[in-house]
Amino acid sequence: MLLIEILPDKCDFCGCCVGVCPEDAIELKEAEITIIEELCTNCVKCVWSCPIEVLKFNKNLAKANNENRI
Repeated sequence: MLLIEILPDKCDFCGCCVGVCPEDAIELKEAEITIIEELCTNCVKCVWSCPIEVLKFNKNLAKANNENRI
């Protein structure tokens, strides 16, 4: 389950997130940023690296996901 949210209208396509993703799960194509859910491990390195906070960790979704596992 992908727990990273994208605010695409804020993205300036600097590529910081692409460079830090250990799974190569982020693509920047034709002024569009996408996260490949099948590859993303939710490590949040992309969130930490983004200088303009385009990427956000969805804490509510993570909490709901953990509650569903119990």
